[in-house]
Amino acid sequence: MAQTKIVRKGWVTKELEIEGKTVLITGANTGIGFSTALNLAKRKAKVIIACRNLEKAESARQKIIEETGSHNVFIKHLNLASFDSIRKFSADINATEERLDILINNAGLLLSTYEETEDGFEMHFGVNHLGSFLLTNLLLELLKKSSPSRIVNVSSVGHKYATIDWEDPNGKNNFSPEAYGRSKLMNILFSRELSKRLDGTGVTSNSLHPGAVKTEIARDLSWSKVSGCLGCLTVCAFKTFSGLMISPDKGAQTSIYCAIAPELEGVTGKYFSGCKVVRESSDARDDESASKLWKISEELTGLHETENSGKTEREDTK
Repeated sequence: MAQTKIVRKGWVTKELEIEGKTVLITGANTGIGFSTALNLAKRKAKVIIACRNLEKAESARQKIIEETGSHNVFIKHLNLASFDSIRKFSADINATEERLDILINNAGLLLSTYEETEDGFEMHFGVNHLGSFLLTNLLLELLKKSSPSRIVNVSSVGHKYATIDWEDPNGKNNFSPEAYGRSKLMNILFSRELSKRLDGTGVTSNSLHPGAVKTEIARDLSWSKVSGCLGCLTVCAFKTFSGLMISPDKGAQTSIYCAIAPELEGVTGKYFSGCKVVRESSDARDDESASKLWKISEELTGLHETENSGKTEREDTK
């Protein structure tokens, strides 16, 4: 896909407004998420910031209001490390919002050591993948009702350096810094499978690499916490090259592009970087793996037991 008219030198032009659209962004109190929320608020969208820390979220909200003059910015509590929190949040959104035009699964974390979510899953797997998987599925009917609508999944080029151990996708028995890249690979596989399941609904699903962005995602990396060569190299890379990373505002451009570019209406199942379609790894293009991951995720989140997930079944399984 060629560079488009709304992108100039890597920046999405300011002229395009999306007044009347409702946007939900996870982890939007800082970094890429905050820059995305700020940008879309400037474009007159209704912006919902979903964060675990309400104090930080309120601070972000006030900054956006001060800079944009828009009071159409709201915060809601969401802890992606808790299925209970995700279900409560989704129930609230479904009950209070008339529409949801854009869902941006932006939140993610990068840790040095093994930690678990409230539900007992390794944190990268539980938050970066399972949390977004459950949240998206619980909001699908509202997204369909609001179609044409878009789901944007923030992944990373780090997916190219990871594989999935299907005997232990949670990574509990063999934790390493690869857990982050593995979760980013899962983001793309999830987005790919979702695009197929949403065929004909008017809802699109795309994933992206924002670039090497200087954000707070590496704040929990510590020399004292890691072990092994790969762990040390991971910390070293983030610490050494942080000065060469791009700003959150620049890093947010591909998220913004995928969320609002008119020419992307109907474009789905793609992977973007630099505001254009790029080629993901061969593992990320594996439809069998994407389907397998979906089924595992459905079981682990209890989606098939508590919600009518059959509404998103692919046509070839009906």
